[in-house]
Amino acid sequence: MSKTVYKEVEIDVELTDFDDDDLLEEIESRGLVVSTYGDTKQLLETIWLKRRQGQAFDQELDQLIYASLGRVV
Repeated sequence: MSKTVYKEVEIDVELTDFDDDDLLEEIESRGLVVSTYGDTKQLLETIWLKRRQGQAFDQELDQLIYASLGRVV
């Protein structure tokens, strides 16, 4: 018979103590998508402009969804 014991410990950590690549790897290993504001800003600008002009923006919206959520429509 085996017994598993878990102990919760709280510590203060500065994110600057970790390398960016290590943080990105950890985030991606949790199934999250890493995206920066700069990655999506141009897409948002294009969607906004096309919407104001009454043009189709489905492709840009699909790209924004993928960039933000990592999901394909």
